[in-house]
Amino acid sequence: MKKLLLLVVFAAFGSALSAQVMAPQPSPTGKIEQKVGLTDVTIEYSRPGMKGRSIFGDLVPYGKVWRTGANANTKITFGDDVKIGGKDLKKGTYAIYTIPNQDSWEVMFYSKSDNWGVPQEWDDSAVALKAEASVSTLPFDMETFTIMIDDLSNDSGVIEFIWADKVASLPFQVPTEQKTMVSIERTMSGPTANDYFAAASYYHDSGKDLDKAYEWVSEAVKMAGDDAYWMLRKKSLIEAEMGKKDAAIATAKRSLAAAKKAGNPDYVKMNEDSLKEWGAK
Repeated sequence: MKKLLLLVVFAAFGSALSAQVMAPQPSPTGKIEQKVGLTDVTIEYSRPGMKGRSIFGDLVPYGKVWRTGANANTKITFGDDVKIGGKDLKKGTYAIYTIPNQDSWEVMFYSKSDNWGVPQEWDDSAVALKAEASVSTLPFDMETFTIMIDDLSNDSGVIEFIWADKVASLPFQVPTEQKTMVSIERTMSGPTANDYFAAASYYHDSGKDLDKAYEWVSEAVKMAGDDAYWMLRKKSLIEAEMGKKDAAIATAKRSLAAAKKAGNPDYVKMNEDSLKEWGAK
């Protein structure tokens, strides 16, 4: 009986230790997901409040690196290469650090985005791009630190850092024209080898029209060439199901050679097994 009581006490104590108190954070997290033209832009950050404090030139000193928010790094992710201040920035995720001044902010895109606040050891080589944001004065106070993506057009947007009575604005450009032209040219030139292969695979795997699947996979192989061992493999299976044994064996041998060349042991084995099953010599 005593042992049972001890077990109950320890279980209750362990349960109490694992419980977590839920309370609102002083600087709640925020997230922006915005498509600018054809480019996805995401910003994740923490949002401190004024809470009666003097902000710029006081809580956030002028001329010093600021984490640009609170807690963990403020992070921005660009889905495509962009231009900021006339300079190229590769797609990816960056921490945003700023140096606020009265008339302008220096904005730095830092490739190491897993810090908590400003890094203890600043690495200049991790600064992928520096740009200058212009500063305007608002006729009111923004109580909570806010980042927006505004002034959207097909080719550009503006990142705005807003707090107290200040807004720092940083324009950026996205490659909408290039992406649109590539899309137009690809669409107008007709299906790709991958399009034909996907359609053939669906028809074959779903038990639909094998003649149509064969037509499409043949076109895929024709466009992709003999290095596309996975397409050749699919073609050989379709040929085998259509009763074209000699053709299936010839295609499987091409797939086998390409798979060996590419160093793909899975496709090597699958082709070898099929050739054995089909009585290849």
